[in-house]
Amino acid sequence: MNTGDVPDKPNLLLVDDDATFCQVLSAALERRGFAVHVAHSVAAGFTAAESDPPEYAVVDLKMPGASGLELVKKLKELDAHTRIVVLTGYASIATAVEAIKLGAVHYLAKPADADEIVAAFQRDSGNATVAVETKPLPLSRLEWEHIQKVLTECGGNISETARRLGMHRRTLQRKLAKRPARV
Repeated sequence: MNTGDVPDKPNLLLVDDDATFCQVLSAALERRGFAVHVAHSVAAGFTAAESDPPEYAVVDLKMPGASGLELVKKLKELDAHTRIVVLTGYASIATAVEAIKLGAVHYLAKPADADEIVAAFQRDSGNATVAVETKPLPLSRLEWEHIQKVLTECGGNISETARRLGMHRRTLQRKLAKRPARV
């Protein structure tokens, strides 16, 4: 329905396995001027991106099957100029670092609203004024961070991660199913 008088809306790919979250965020991003395409898995997101590479992408980190980090990598391979924001309810230093290394412009912990996401798309550099935390992380958070680091090193392979950590695979799966300790 675009006419010559109406500028094209920037194309945004939203990939998250939570259908309700996608519906709400999609509507909010459309109100902010984006043409939003929704996918609920890494595979579906990549298929959508192949047919119409997005200018912007919002990718959930943890979905059934492949990690959102896989999609970040594939989106950057399709178009190096795609601006990607990674969202997660399971924030960790290791995954944040990997997301940025793979080409995301920002990494936000859920719940993040549309305004935060749009602002993150505009960021081209870090913020030197961010307060440096002076108290140490709780032991439970350090454990979570270490598990995430080893899991990333193992390419998401739970069995290999469990072997390297010296724990039973089911124990590791239980720990991964829990939310990380608040800092």
